[in-house]
Amino acid sequence: MTTFLIWLIAFGVIAYFVNQKWHSGVSCGLDRMLPSVMKSHGSNRYLWVGTLAVLGATTLVRPVEVLLVAILLVIIGLVVMKLAEWASSMAH
Repeated sequence: MTTFLIWLIAFGVIAYFVNQKWHSGVSCGLDRMLPSVMKSHGSNRYLWVGTLAVLGATTLVRPVEVLLVAILLVIIGLVVMKLAEWASSMAH
C-alpha cells in the first residue's frame, strides 16, 4: 500500500509539472525525438502528459524493472533490425 501511495504522489507531481511546462519545453523536446506520426499536437497533450507521468512515477518507484524492460526492448529491437536486414538481402 505504501508503494502505491508513493506512486500516486509521484504521478500527480510529475503530471502537474509536465502540464505546467508543456509549451515552454516538453512538447518541443518530444517533437524533436519522435517521428512525425507521433508528434505532440494539441489533441495529444493530455495523452503525453499521462504517459510521461506513468513512466516517471514507475521509474521512481521501481527503477530496476524499468531498466530491465528497457534492456529487453533494445535487444528485441536489435533482433528485429537484423532480421529485417537479412530479409531485405534475401529479397534482392
